[in-house]
Amino acid sequence: MAKKQAAAKAAPKVEVEQPETNATNEMVEVVLEKPQPKKQEPKKLDWEVKDRLYFIKGKEKPISYLMKSANIYWFDSEKKVQRELKYCKNQQTVFVDEMKGDQRLSHIIFRDGSLFVPKQEVVLQKLLSLYHPHKDKLFYEHKPQAIAATELDWLEFEVEALILAKSMDIDLAEAIMRVEVGSEVSKMSSKELKRDLLLFAKGNPQLFIELASDDNVQLRNFGIKAVEAGVLKLSSDQRNFLWASNDRKVMVVPFDEHPYTALAHWFKTDEGMEIYSNIEKRLNA
Repeated sequence: MAKKQAAAKAAPKVEVEQPETNATNEMVEVVLEKPQPKKQEPKKLDWEVKDRLYFIKGKEKPISYLMKSANIYWFDSEKKVQRELKYCKNQQTVFVDEMKGDQRLSHIIFRDGSLFVPKQEVVLQKLLSLYHPHKDKLFYEHKPQAIAATELDWLEFEVEALILAKSMDIDLAEAIMRVEVGSEVSKMSSKELKRDLLLFAKGNPQLFIELASDDNVQLRNFGIKAVEAGVLKLSSDQRNFLWASNDRKVMVVPFDEHPYTALAHWFKTDEGMEIYSNIEKRLNA
């Protein structure tokens, strides 16, 4: 035990050097590099590789028609310049400023009013479908998918209108048909009214649906019925609606408004709603 204590006393003291610390309160400014916006590449037109068919517009279908293939121009909205166009079979572009070498002009000939361009002739297709100044003026590209989409929209309108017409109550049916045939609707039987309503829905489905959802149509019809029944009357200058029984003024028609349209709008006001209820009682009496 004594030997251990002596060894401990004899052991040299080891000092560990501590790293110096600089106790300062200096602010360190961190500079973050601002990210640069990525350059947006101009959007390229999607081009579908397929055969294309073009037709001359109008009823006339000439045996042979030569469409211009030179001295024509297209405005480039990106470059903001008019660019000259030319159709040359030995070139890979229709833009004259991009052509290289000889420019052998080629003809564009429609026969019997049409021109079929196979998918391999992309240059001619792009000239006719995208750039030619007479596109959709003298000729057009036949697009069966677009035609089908338009016809489908119309058929869906037609079906919707017919379903709406079939389940429509007689008052709304009368209101809509009054827009179409005027005062003749008052002379129609219910069968005639329903038949003509369905024919109207089939022939002009978009207008029919718009009228069916317009509450002013029913209010206009209500006003016309009130005049026809002798409850109201419209002054000869069509500027005032009056009570037919005593010529007292009901409402003044605003300038440049159709009398019955103005009356329909007025029926929605507080005063108009009271008069509407009064008229309704008289019509149902």
